[in-house]
Amino acid sequence: MSSPPPRLVLDGLTKDFGHDRAVDDVTLTLEPGEFFCLLGPSGCGKSTLLRLIAGFERPSAGRIQLGDQDLSGLPPHRRPVNMMFQSYALFPHMSVADNIAYGLKGIGKAAVAARVADLLRLVRLEGFGGRRPETLSGGQRQRVALARALAREPKLLLLDEPLGALDRGLREETQGELRAVQRRLGTAFVVVTHDPEEAMMLADRIGVMEAGRLVQIGPPAELYRRPANRYVAGLLGDVNLIPGRLGPHGSGDDRFVETAHGPIQGIVAASLAKGAAVVVAVRPEDLVLGAEGLPVTVTETTFLGDRLRSTLRLPDGSPLRASTRSTNAPIPSGSETHVSFAVKATMILPA
Repeated sequence: MSSPPPRLVLDGLTKDFGHDRAVDDVTLTLEPGEFFCLLGPSGCGKSTLLRLIAGFERPSAGRIQLGDQDLSGLPPHRRPVNMMFQSYALFPHMSVADNIAYGLKGIGKAAVAARVADLLRLVRLEGFGGRRPETLSGGQRQRVALARALAREPKLLLLDEPLGALDRGLREETQGELRAVQRRLGTAFVVVTHDPEEAMMLADRIGVMEAGRLVQIGPPAELYRRPANRYVAGLLGDVNLIPGRLGPHGSGDDRFVETAHGPIQGIVAASLAKGAAVVVAVRPEDLVLGAEGLPVTVTETTFLGDRLRSTLRLPDGSPLRASTRSTNAPIPSGSETHVSFAVKATMILPA
């Protein structure tokens, strides 16, 4: 009977390169079978964190625990972990089957052949075992690399920008395939990406990184709707930001913000005192045009298939962006109208 999948625990993980701190006191628990995405811009420390888990970098401080095994001092080849890189690193002189079998040693030819056949079925490449990598599409090469990374049945798979080399259409198709493979296997995946749409498509939970720290962890919808700060709000999608000062309590978590354009009511993201400098954050799709609210002028409307993208201007010249259904009649450029915000969709964040 196989043992249950292990839980990954990072405790105070830190990595210094000279005077530069790339990973700063990261603490995280990854549940068995979870699909976790590390999201952030280049240089935020997410790839270094992945390399620490894989063993390619040694931590300056902290601990890495997988189940009851402390990985912190183990070299990469002794960790029940595998890593898949963006470049795929397939051997061009080997067949697809031989690439997948490359890391399988000491189990006999029949067992290797059976394992390779299973993996080809898993990644939907039956019949491709005899092909060379250069004869495959980018998405097919990505699936071969995934099969090779899974060949030794790692307890945890790490993927560093695995879809970065694919064009947009193929990347979206392959996201679904990657998610489906992970679900069938039940192996925990940790994916590094700078693409918020990719993270939201793939992840059970997202960890947002900034300057080496995990600044917020949660399910995609929670991070999108209730970001901890303006950095997370902007990273997860387009957002309008209106500065102001925090006013008195409304009802429950509601508060009013006094802005240059009048009071705006929203949900407070943190414990903030009256008078604190804040920003009102609202997604373009949550702006309601035409209803009673702040006066705006429509400067441009763009047709984007199922959505209309409108650029608005407040009386002081500050811009806002609204996204509405394209079935709605567009408001002509130069028109004056009003914009309002649903309280539950309006976030009040520290400035």
